Amino acid sequence: MYGAQIAFRNFVANKGIWGSQWVGLSQFIRFFESYEFWNIMWNTIALSFYQLAAGFPFPILLALSLNYVMHEQFKKWVQMVTYAPHFISVVVMVGIIMQALDPRIGIVNVLLKAVGLDAVNWMGDADYFRSIYVWSGVWQNVGFSCIIYLAALAGIDPSLHEAAVVDGASKMRRMWHIDLPGILPIAVILLILDVGRMLEIGFEKSFLMQNPLNLSTSEIIDTYVYKVGLASNVVNFSYSSAIGLFKNFINLILLVVVNRIAKKLGQSSLW
Repeated sequence: MYGAQIAFRNFVANKGIWGSQWVGLSQFIRFFESYEFWNIMWNTIALSFYQLAAGFPFPILLALSLNYVMHEQFKKWVQMVTYAPHFISVVVMVGIIMQALDPRIGIVNVLLKAVGLDAVNWMGDADYFRSIYVWSGVWQNVGFSCIIYLAALAGIDPSLHEAAVVDGASKMRRMWHIDLPGILPIAVILLILDVGRMLEIGFEKSFLMQNPLNLSTSEIIDTYVYKVGLASNVVNFSYSSAIGLFKNFINLILLVVVNRIAKKLGQSSLW
Protein backbone atom coordinates (compact mmCIF):
# COMPACT_ATOMS: atom_id res chain seq x y z
CA MET A 1 0.00 0.00 0.00
CA TYR A 2 2.99 2.30 0.49
CA GLY A 3 3.65 2.33 -3.27
CA ALA A 4 -0.02 2.99 -4.11
CA GLN A 5 0.49 6.68 -3.37
CA ILE A 6 2.42 6.95 -6.65
CA ALA A 7 -1.03 7.20 -8.27
CA PHE A 8 -1.57 10.49 -6.41
CA ARG A 9 1.82 12.00 -7.20
CA ASN A 10 3.74 13.11 -10.25
CA PHE A 11 6.33 10.42 -9.66
CA VAL A 12 9.93 11.10 -10.64
CA ALA A 13 12.32 8.23 -9.99
CA ASN A 14 15.32 10.30 -8.83
CA LYS A 15 13.14 12.19 -6.33
CA GLY A 16 11.59 9.08 -4.82
CA ILE A 17 7.98 8.62 -3.75
CA TRP A 18 7.95 11.15 -0.92
CA GLY A 19 9.96 13.68 -2.89
CA SER A 20 7.64 13.65 -5.89
CA GLN A 21 4.94 16.32 -6.21
CA TRP A 22 1.51 15.49 -4.78
CA VAL A 23 -1.12 15.99 -7.51
CA GLY A 24 -4.16 14.41 -5.89
CA LEU A 25 -6.70 12.94 -8.30
CA SER A 26 -5.31 14.55 -11.44
CA GLN A 27 -4.02 11.24 -12.83
CA PHE A 28 -7.46 9.66 -12.38
CA ILE A 29 -9.19 12.65 -13.98
CA ARG A 30 -6.79 12.43 -16.91
CA PHE A 31 -7.83 8.80 -17.44
CA PHE A 32 -11.56 9.54 -17.07
CA GLU A 33 -11.33 12.41 -19.56
CA SER A 34 -9.31 10.40 -22.07
CA TYR A 35 -11.11 9.99 -25.39
CA GLU A 36 -10.43 6.21 -25.20
CA PHE A 37 -11.84 5.76 -21.68
CA TRP A 38 -15.34 4.56 -22.56
CA ASN A 39 -14.16 2.27 -25.35
CA ILE A 40 -11.53 0.68 -23.10
CA MET A 41 -13.99 0.22 -20.24
CA TRP A 42 -16.62 -1.28 -22.54
CA ASN A 43 -14.11 -3.69 -24.08
CA THR A 44 -12.88 -4.76 -20.65
CA ILE A 45 -16.35 -5.19 -19.13
CA ALA A 46 -17.81 -6.93 -22.18
CA LEU A 47 -14.91 -9.37 -22.39
CA SER A 48 -15.06 -9.99 -18.63
CA PHE A 49 -18.79 -10.80 -18.62
CA TYR A 50 -18.44 -12.95 -21.73
CA GLN A 51 -15.57 -14.85 -20.15
CA LEU A 52 -17.45 -15.35 -16.88
CA ALA A 53 -20.69 -16.45 -18.56
CA ALA A 54 -18.94 -18.91 -20.88
CA GLY A 55 -16.21 -20.15 -18.57
CA PHE A 56 -18.03 -20.63 -15.25
CA PRO A 57 -20.60 -23.36 -16.08
CA PHE A 58 -18.43 -25.63 -18.25
CA PRO A 59 -16.16 -26.98 -15.45
CA ILE A 60 -19.32 -27.84 -13.47
CA LEU A 61 -20.84 -29.67 -16.44
CA LEU A 62 -17.59 -31.53 -17.11
CA ALA A 63 -17.25 -32.55 -13.45
CA LEU A 64 -20.85 -33.81 -13.32
CA SER A 65 -20.34 -35.77 -16.52
CA LEU A 66 -17.06 -37.35 -15.38
CA ASN A 67 -18.61 -38.23 -12.03
CA TYR A 68 -21.00 -40.66 -13.73
CA VAL A 69 -18.47 -42.27 -16.08
CA MET A 70 -18.09 -45.91 -14.96
CA HIS A 71 -15.21 -46.87 -17.26
CA GLU A 72 -12.11 -45.80 -15.31
CA GLN A 73 -9.70 -45.89 -18.25
CA PHE A 74 -11.96 -43.70 -20.38
CA LYS A 75 -12.46 -41.32 -17.45
CA LYS A 76 -8.70 -40.96 -16.94
CA TRP A 77 -8.20 -40.40 -20.67
CA VAL A 78 -10.81 -37.62 -20.75
CA GLN A 79 -9.26 -36.02 -17.67
CA MET A 80 -5.80 -36.10 -19.24
CA VAL A 81 -7.03 -34.63 -22.53
CA THR A 82 -8.94 -31.82 -20.80
CA TYR A 83 -6.22 -31.03 -18.24
CA ALA A 84 -3.31 -30.95 -20.68
CA PRO A 85 -4.07 -27.61 -22.43
CA HIS A 86 -3.86 -25.80 -19.09
CA PHE A 87 -0.10 -26.37 -19.01
CA ILE A 88 0.47 -24.75 -22.40
CA SER A 89 2.02 -21.31 -21.99
CA VAL A 90 0.11 -18.23 -23.14
CA VAL A 91 2.64 -17.51 -25.88
CA VAL A 92 2.40 -21.02 -27.29
CA MET A 93 -1.40 -20.96 -27.00
CA VAL A 94 -1.64 -17.73 -29.01
CA GLY A 95 0.75 -19.21 -31.58
CA ILE A 96 -1.53 -22.23 -31.94
CA ILE A 97 -4.54 -19.94 -32.36
CA MET A 98 -2.75 -17.88 -35.00
CA GLN A 99 -1.75 -20.97 -36.96
CA ALA A 100 -5.18 -22.59 -36.72
CA LEU A 101 -6.97 -19.42 -37.87
CA ASP A 102 -4.50 -18.37 -40.57
CA PRO A 103 -6.48 -17.11 -43.62
CA ARG A 104 -4.44 -19.22 -46.07
CA ILE A 105 -3.10 -22.33 -44.34
CA GLY A 106 -5.05 -22.46 -41.07
CA ILE A 107 -6.92 -25.73 -40.41
CA VAL A 108 -10.19 -23.89 -39.79
CA ASN A 109 -10.16 -22.13 -43.16
CA VAL A 110 -8.95 -25.29 -44.90
CA LEU A 111 -12.05 -27.07 -43.59
CA LEU A 112 -14.27 -24.16 -44.63
CA LYS A 113 -12.86 -24.28 -48.16
CA ALA A 114 -13.32 -28.06 -48.24
CA VAL A 115 -17.09 -27.64 -47.75
CA GLY A 116 -17.31 -24.84 -50.32
CA LEU A 117 -17.26 -21.81 -47.98
CA ASP A 118 -15.04 -18.77 -48.23
CA ALA A 119 -12.02 -18.37 -45.96
CA VAL A 120 -12.43 -15.95 -43.07
CA ASN A 121 -9.78 -13.61 -41.71
CA TRP A 122 -10.62 -14.44 -38.10
CA MET A 123 -7.90 -12.39 -36.46
CA GLY A 124 -8.43 -9.46 -38.80
CA ASP A 125 -12.10 -8.96 -37.89
CA ALA A 126 -12.71 -7.17 -34.60
CA ASP A 127 -16.11 -8.87 -34.19
CA TYR A 128 -14.45 -12.27 -33.75
CA PHE A 129 -11.85 -11.25 -31.16
CA ARG A 130 -13.94 -11.75 -28.01
CA SER A 131 -15.25 -15.16 -29.08
CA ILE A 132 -11.77 -16.39 -30.04
CA TYR A 133 -10.33 -15.11 -26.77
CA VAL A 134 -13.05 -16.57 -24.56
CA TRP A 135 -13.58 -19.97 -26.16
CA SER A 136 -9.87 -20.67 -26.51
CA GLY A 137 -9.63 -19.89 -22.79
CA VAL A 138 -12.51 -22.24 -22.01
CA TRP A 139 -10.80 -25.02 -23.97
CA GLN A 140 -7.51 -24.39 -22.19
CA ASN A 141 -8.79 -24.18 -18.61
CA VAL A 142 -12.01 -26.20 -18.35
CA GLY A 143 -10.29 -29.46 -17.41
CA PHE A 144 -8.11 -27.95 -14.72
CA SER A 145 -10.96 -25.87 -13.27
CA CYS A 146 -13.21 -28.91 -12.82
CA ILE A 147 -10.75 -30.53 -10.37
CA ILE A 148 -12.27 -28.61 -7.45
CA TYR A 149 -15.78 -29.69 -8.39
CA LEU A 150 -14.69 -33.33 -8.75
CA ALA A 151 -13.23 -33.13 -5.24
CA ALA A 152 -16.49 -31.66 -3.93
CA LEU A 153 -18.52 -34.40 -5.66
CA ALA A 154 -16.28 -37.04 -4.08
CA GLY A 155 -17.24 -35.68 -0.66
CA ILE A 156 -20.97 -36.23 -1.14
CA ASP A 157 -22.38 -39.06 1.00
CA PRO A 158 -22.84 -42.15 -1.25
CA SER A 159 -25.88 -43.19 0.78
CA LEU A 160 -27.80 -40.28 -0.75
CA HIS A 161 -27.28 -41.72 -4.22
CA GLU A 162 -28.09 -45.23 -3.00
CA ALA A 163 -31.39 -44.06 -1.55
CA ALA A 164 -32.18 -42.11 -4.73
CA VAL A 165 -31.48 -45.17 -6.90
CA VAL A 166 -33.77 -47.28 -4.70
CA ASP A 167 -36.50 -44.65 -5.14
CA GLY A 168 -36.06 -44.87 -8.92
CA ALA A 169 -34.39 -41.48 -9.48
CA SER A 170 -32.70 -41.02 -12.86
CA LYS A 171 -29.15 -39.69 -13.23
CA MET A 172 -30.49 -36.28 -14.16
CA ARG A 173 -32.62 -36.20 -11.00
CA ARG A 174 -29.64 -37.26 -8.90
CA MET A 175 -27.52 -34.52 -10.47
CA TRP A 176 -30.18 -31.89 -9.82
CA HIS A 177 -31.18 -32.87 -6.28
CA ILE A 178 -27.94 -34.33 -4.86
CA ASP A 179 -24.85 -33.30 -6.83
CA LEU A 180 -25.67 -29.67 -7.56
CA PRO A 181 -26.70 -28.85 -3.95
CA GLY A 182 -23.54 -30.64 -2.80
CA ILE A 183 -21.20 -28.50 -4.89
CA LEU A 184 -23.22 -25.27 -4.62
CA PRO A 185 -21.20 -23.81 -1.69
CA ILE A 186 -17.94 -24.33 -3.62
CA ALA A 187 -19.47 -22.93 -6.81
CA VAL A 188 -20.67 -19.79 -5.00
CA ILE A 189 -17.23 -19.17 -3.45
CA LEU A 190 -15.53 -19.58 -6.83
CA LEU A 191 -18.12 -17.30 -8.46
CA ILE A 192 -17.46 -14.60 -5.87
CA LEU A 193 -13.72 -14.86 -6.48
CA ASP A 194 -14.21 -14.79 -10.26
CA VAL A 195 -16.37 -11.67 -10.03
CA GLY A 196 -13.71 -10.08 -7.81
CA ARG A 197 -11.24 -10.58 -10.67
CA MET A 198 -13.53 -9.45 -13.47
CA LEU A 199 -11.34 -6.61 -14.68
CA GLU A 200 -8.19 -8.74 -14.32
CA ILE A 201 -8.56 -10.27 -17.76
CA GLY A 202 -4.85 -10.69 -18.30
CA PHE A 203 -2.34 -8.67 -20.25
CA GLU A 204 -0.35 -11.32 -22.10
CA LYS A 205 -3.01 -13.05 -24.15
CA SER A 206 -4.85 -9.85 -25.10
CA PHE A 207 -1.62 -8.12 -26.09
CA LEU A 208 -0.36 -11.06 -28.14
CA MET A 209 -3.68 -11.42 -29.99
CA GLN A 210 -3.88 -7.72 -30.82
CA ASN A 211 -3.31 -6.29 -34.27
CA PRO A 212 -4.31 -3.00 -35.92
CA LEU A 213 -7.44 -4.60 -37.42
CA ASN A 214 -9.01 -5.86 -34.17
CA LEU A 215 -7.81 -3.07 -31.89
CA SER A 216 -11.31 -1.59 -31.53
CA THR A 217 -12.38 -4.60 -29.42
CA SER A 218 -9.06 -5.96 -28.15
CA GLU A 219 -7.82 -2.82 -26.40
CA ILE A 220 -8.50 -3.37 -22.68
CA ILE A 221 -7.31 -1.67 -19.50
CA ASP A 222 -4.19 -3.82 -19.10
CA THR A 223 -2.93 -3.29 -22.64
CA TYR A 224 -3.76 0.42 -22.49
CA VAL A 225 -1.76 0.81 -19.27
CA TYR A 226 1.25 -0.82 -20.88
CA LYS A 227 1.11 1.22 -24.07
CA VAL A 228 0.32 4.65 -22.61
CA GLY A 229 2.02 4.41 -19.25
CA LEU A 230 5.08 2.28 -19.91
CA ALA A 231 5.73 1.76 -23.63
CA SER A 232 5.26 5.36 -24.78
CA ASN A 233 8.07 7.83 -25.39
CA VAL A 234 7.53 9.34 -21.94
CA VAL A 235 7.23 6.69 -19.22
CA ASN A 236 4.53 7.71 -16.73
CA PHE A 237 4.48 5.48 -13.68
CA SER A 238 1.91 7.66 -11.90
CA TYR A 239 -0.62 7.41 -14.72
CA SER A 240 -0.19 3.63 -14.94
CA SER A 241 -0.51 3.28 -11.17
CA ALA A 242 -3.68 5.40 -11.13
CA ILE A 243 -5.36 3.23 -13.77
CA GLY A 244 -4.29 0.05 -11.97
CA LEU A 245 -5.57 1.38 -8.63
CA PHE A 246 -8.89 2.35 -10.22
CA LYS A 247 -9.23 -1.15 -11.69
CA ASN A 248 -8.49 -2.80 -8.35
CA PHE A 249 -10.95 -0.50 -6.59
CA ILE A 250 -13.73 -1.58 -8.97
CA ASN A 251 -12.78 -5.23 -8.41
CA LEU A 252 -12.98 -4.71 -4.65
CA ILE A 253 -16.46 -3.16 -4.93
CA LEU A 254 -17.67 -6.06 -7.08
CA LEU A 255 -16.22 -8.57 -4.62
CA VAL A 256 -17.93 -6.96 -1.62
CA VAL A 257 -21.27 -6.56 -3.41
CA VAL A 258 -21.43 -10.13 -4.72
CA ASN A 259 -20.28 -11.51 -1.38
CA ARG A 260 -23.06 -9.59 0.39
CA ILE A 261 -25.65 -10.77 -2.14
CA ALA A 262 -24.58 -14.39 -1.60
CA LYS A 263 -24.80 -13.91 2.16
CA LYS A 264 -28.30 -12.37 1.89
CA LEU A 265 -29.44 -15.35 -0.19
CA GLY A 266 -28.22 -17.74 2.49
CA GLN A 267 -25.35 -19.10 0.42
CA SER A 268 -21.68 -19.51 1.30
CA SER A 269 -19.64 -16.33 1.46
CA LEU A 270 -16.03 -15.29 1.96
CA TRP A 271 -16.80 -13.54 5.25
